Amino acid sequence: MRVVVTGASGNVGTALLRALSADSAEHEVVGICRRPPPDVDPYRGVEWVGTDLSYPFSGEVLERAFAGADAVVHLAWLIQPSYNQPLLHRTNQGGTRRVIDAAVAQGVPHLVYQSSIGVYAPAEQGQVVTESWPHTGVPTSSYSVDKAATEAMLDELDAPGTTVTRVRPGLILQPDAASEIARYFMGPLVPTRLLRPALLRLVPFPPGVNLQFVHADDVADALVRMLHQRAEGAFNLAAEPALDRSTWAAAFGGVGPPLPIGAARAAGKLSWQTRLQPVEPGWVNLAAGAPIMDTTRARTELGWTPQHAADDVVREFVTALAQRRGTLSPALVPRSKDRGSTL
Repeated sequence: MRVVVTGASGNVGTALLRALSADSAEHEVVGICRRPPPDVDPYRGVEWVGTDLSYPFSGEVLERAFAGADAVVHLAWLIQPSYNQPLLHRTNQGGTRRVIDAAVAQGVPHLVYQSSIGVYAPAEQGQVVTESWPHTGVPTSSYSVDKAATEAMLDELDAPGTTVTRVRPGLILQPDAASEIARYFMGPLVPTRLLRPALLRLVPFPPGVNLQFVHADDVADALVRMLHQRAEGAFNLAAEPALDRSTWAAAFGGVGPPLPIGAARAAGKLSWQTRLQPVEPGWVNLAAGAPIMDTTRARTELGWTPQHAADDVVREFVTALAQRRGTLSPALVPRSKDRGSTL
């Protein structure tokens, strides 16, 4: 099976390469990213193609790379710099458009698109939804707007010979992505070396918010199952338990004083506007309106069961933050070696 993976050097891409390399005789992998990684595991043995999906000419590069592919897995996505919204839209919406067009032009039989819980319309607090919940996004979140727009492209796709799979995971963490995620969501002022799992009991978790996590290796396992089964449609992916104030306290031995969501919005907006941290305030609105995803379809149709509990994923990730973990991929380079060029 010839599989082309966009964003192959990132968080989920790295995990997917590990999973595919477990049976390297069965998979021929082409990796597409802006900055190809060195020839070390798990990036070794991959045919690398360097291109930037924000540029129109990348469409021609994609068409050449997709020739003869059995499947394309589109993982590439830009989160930062959040202050440059036109660049994010050109990369995320424009890049996805180019991926879709190239896949159709080359007659690729299977297109797997990594969407997100962020594609869903707001729900009532604690509401559990299946994949049929409206995927129109949260209009005050740039990330959500892009996810909804790209899924709308798939809604309009008229390619009878192409099976389309949509992957809708919760927050994806793994130790190897600790430095990358710290750069994206914490910025240089957060002393990550001081973080410890014991501090999780002090987090001022906002009331009414539910967070769902999943380990990158579990997402990769689901992706491999989708490829082998040529599964069609949307699949929610998340580990148990969904974390709210009560389950957070049970998992980590306590929880901090409740931070009102309005205060979180105000603090997020002010700190972003003053560039104290890199997360645009729409992420707070996204967290406040996110539903709880029902993962029954992935479990029953794919035979998928996450091997990492959500609280273990968070605990392991915080430890990795303190260790400034990463890989030799330019996207995941350890924070101690980073000079700030990725933001």
